[in-house]
Amino acid sequence: MIIERKKEKLRSLYESFADAVREFRTHAVCEKGCNFCCTRMGNVDIVTLEGAMILGRLEGMEEGVRRHIEHRIVRNVSDKETGKKPACPFQDDKGACLIYEARPFSCRQLYSLKKCEGGGPLVHKQAAAISRATVREIQMLDDTGYSGHISFILHLLEIAEFRESYLSGGFDPAMIADFGKSHGIVINRFAR
Repeated sequence: MIIERKKEKLRSLYESFADAVREFRTHAVCEKGCNFCCTRMGNVDIVTLEGAMILGRLEGMEEGVRRHIEHRIVRNVSDKETGKKPACPFQDDKGACLIYEARPFSCRQLYSLKKCEGGGPLVHKQAAAISRATVREIQMLDDTGYSGHISFILHLLEIAEFRESYLSGGFDPAMIADFGKSHGIVINRFAR
């Protein structure tokens, strides 16, 4: 039950952020299928709570699509471990997001005032500051969870013992200590 309340609070944080940056985004050039950030940025970080929401979204997908995405997530882990900047595993063949409703904050915060060809997104400094503050709020909300690259957090949630512990409110950093250290996983309650 606690996890469901956290999910609702997370959705509220998403909405508050969207309201706070709405004016900044009025001149954004991003549109459906614009996937520069999804294919070339390579570092979509999430918290465990967002990972649980993404897995919930995957469960509702057609089996063939879900298996294809799961295969891409495994490949994404391998690519990231070898230093590559992997493309997001949740894109369809036209570059659109297959989990748009459940996309994490790392994706929700992105927009650009100019086309990203040859460089990253251009955002307002105020919006970037609001993003950083929102990330911290999300980490504090998910105080029994962790932060890290999307594929690494989803990998942890595929481990039944970890998933059951997390979803029941358990907190045992020793359970993921080796993986966490080698993969840059952050313990949310100690994040700054």
